[in-house]
Amino acid sequence: MKGIKMILGALAAASLLFSVNAFAQENANRDENGKVVRGAYETNKAFDNTWIGLGAGWNAGLNLQNQSGIPFAQGIGGLAVDVSLGKWWTPFIGGRINWLGLANNVLGKDGAPLNPAQHFITGDLLWSLTDSFWGYKETRVWNVAPYLSGGLAITPASAAEWIYGGGILNRFYLSNRVDLLLDFRAMVAKASWYGVEVNKSIGRFEFPLSATIGVAIKLGKTGFNRHSSITPVVIPVPFTTEQYNALADKVAALEKENAELKDKIAALEDEVAPLRELVDGQTYLYENGKFTAVDVKPGSPITLYFDCGSAKLSEREKAHFEYFANTVVDGDTKLAVNGYADKQTGSAKRNQQLSEQRVKTVVDLLLKAGAKEENIESAAHGATVQLFDGAAKNRVVTVELQ
Repeated sequence: MKGIKMILGALAAASLLFSVNAFAQENANRDENGKVVRGAYETNKAFDNTWIGLGAGWNAGLNLQNQSGIPFAQGIGGLAVDVSLGKWWTPFIGGRINWLGLANNVLGKDGAPLNPAQHFITGDLLWSLTDSFWGYKETRVWNVAPYLSGGLAITPASAAEWIYGGGILNRFYLSNRVDLLLDFRAMVAKASWYGVEVNKSIGRFEFPLSATIGVAIKLGKTGFNRHSSITPVVIPVPFTTEQYNALADKVAALEKENAELKDKIAALEDEVAPLRELVDGQTYLYENGKFTAVDVKPGSPITLYFDCGSAKLSEREKAHFEYFANTVVDGDTKLAVNGYADKQTGSAKRNQQLSEQRVKTVVDLLLKAGAKEENIESAAHGATVQLFDGAAKNRVVTVELQ
């Protein structure tokens, strides 16, 4: 009887905890308007939302009596082991095939043990009470599913016997692949299932009870998807004559406005048509509504400055020269190159040599850039001519278009 009390106590505790769970998860799955989300959900595939369950626990049987009311046998209690293969067809309805093995020390009238090994093979129909009332949520911590059960009971000492009942399956979410299971089951079978001689006088039933704890390994896809869109129901609303005429006038006004906009777009297209033919990077002269391409060359002269006593261009001045050469110089370009030196440093002879060397440096660069020698006029003035104020500014070579 101790085992029976334990089972009944567990069932009572489960009922209490279920009430707490209902209130705790009432707001677990609501939409932005506070309404519980219940579907509709897409149909899952064959192996989606399936699981394999393994569990172990305790079992006991209610007292068995003969027709005279004298106790015939009683369940002392023992180990219960179950293995199941299940599937949720929807978030609310599922099923499983379950094997439950019991090692129950049942004693007969003479005190001898009867049928210590019992096997239940059942099919269970499950209803997810939590998802049905509070909406489906894959990561909900606790889901409660009552179920109906039916199948065969088998013992070594007797033939198979039909057995019926039900229970409560509690699923605790651990991860997307693993659930903790707590299963409370109560079944009913003929007492004659014990298969002993005194069975001829038995007219009552046996009530096996079990409680197991275990894990479920989830296979395939582990959740359900809601339909992305649901076609709304359109209810036709009758129009009055005044409403119809008002809508017709509005449609006519919009059509007129649309035609005017089309005309404006066509006029703008005509205006911008000449612009579509312009080439990016080309300079144009716009006169009398027409664009004429023109060649624009950088202004001249350009000035190239040298360091004191040097006839070499710095990197900065080379970049200055390269830009001029790339945009202006070709085989037909006529150029005048003049070199200078500052009179504040060096002798007249040295300054003349420096200006000549500087002119040669620039002329060589112009020839490399594509200019022809016969188109270049060059002169070195030493320090006899000072173009600018200050010594640094007069260490210079000028290049001018002819």
